[in-house]
Amino acid sequence: MSHRVRQVFWLTVVWVLLWGTLRPATIVGGVLVAVLVAWLFPLPPMRDPIPVRPLRLLSLASFVALDLLRSGVQIGWETLRGGGRGPAAAIIAVPLLAHSARVVAVLAGAVALTPGSYVLQIDRTRATFWVYALGVGGDGAVERVRREVLVLQRKVIAALGTADELAASDRGLAAARYRSAP
Repeated sequence: MSHRVRQVFWLTVVWVLLWGTLRPATIVGGVLVAVLVAWLFPLPPMRDPIPVRPLRLLSLASFVALDLLRSGVQIGWETLRGGGRGPAAAIIAVPLLAHSARVVAVLAGAVALTPGSYVLQIDRTRATFWVYALGVGGDGAVERVRREVLVLQRKVIAALGTADELAASDRGLAAARYRSAP
């Protein structure tokens, strides 16, 4: 199946799902809109296929779900504890272990989903991204957040990255551990 046919097919599926009805008029309208969108806004073909590893993808999904739960409880506790001061926050530089757009996009999305954290900037030239994080008041909290984001990054690469990205991430993790050692 060609690239354009797949694009038209998936745009039609999205159209039908958005309308919520499976009528012939909805399907024909979806095909027409999909052909028009594919013609007006052509996507370049993907240079390399996305490797999907189901078990690692499941591991990533469970890790993100547990992180969402843990972070939600932590931010809730910070909010309830209150007092006169707000929760401690920091902007943390985290080494970027992969350079592919898909891995960086999934990573930024996963970090942004987590309560109390957000990716402020991605600096590809320095292979660094900057994460804003709440709840970093204790000793070693900044390094803990950096380590957690590196682990998340490694899981994203393991689930969706190429073999070369996986090997590079292992080297990057080893270098990050070496730099943070006392």
